[in-house]
Amino acid sequence: MIEALNLINVSLEYPDGSSTLKALDKVSLSLRRGEFLSLVGPSGSGKSSLLAVAATLVKPTAGLVVIDGQDVSALSDAERTALRRDKVGIIFQQPNLLPALTAVEQLLIREHLRGKPVREEREKAAKLLDVVGLSGMAHKRPHQLSGGQRQRVNIARALMGSPTVLLVDEPTAALDHERSGSIVRLLRQVTDEFRTATIMVTHDTEFLPITDAVATMRDGRISRTLVPSSQPM
Repeated sequence: MIEALNLINVSLEYPDGSSTLKALDKVSLSLRRGEFLSLVGPSGSGKSSLLAVAATLVKPTAGLVVIDGQDVSALSDAERTALRRDKVGIIFQQPNLLPALTAVEQLLIREHLRGKPVREEREKAAKLLDVVGLSGMAHKRPHQLSGGQRQRVNIARALMGSPTVLLVDEPTAALDHERSGSIVRLLRQVTDEFRTATIMVTHDTEFLPITDAVATMRDGRISRTLVPSSQPM
């Protein structure tokens, strides 16, 4: 089986004054569809850099990024943008919803930018809002939604393109304990239902047993990967 995401000896360096900062140091990681990985580690350990490289937003200094069998380094900028649009869903820490748009319009604007007929995608958008627990809220605007509900719109928006890879950056950082648990369980649900290869950067270790495995980053390296011993909550 082809891995949905495969990072092979990936390094990422930035200029830092007269020296060089190594954000990623020969990181290798593979994930198949339907697998849910938590990525933990202290601030500055390289977690955000790994997500940026996996999302094809940043080109690594060395190593390979392979998404659904395609070597990203072999693609032109336009081809890389198309691959990201079609294969990668990104869920940011802050939903960054457009204030003037309803929940369903937040999903449809992405498809408009992808050049797809909005009328044909409206039914899919409504179904995704149902999947993430927002049935009956399609016409609510962001100010009418709670923080947890806005994050659910964020998740549904990332799923509109039927991505192979789902990259999630601290989805519970601004939520209370109860809403945090419901969001991580929702990510587990959509990973299983849509067969995405999901990486979640998180600081909240309580919900790690919901995921299939945990990778720990330190100083730009993945120091260990383990499978949670507890049963999912």
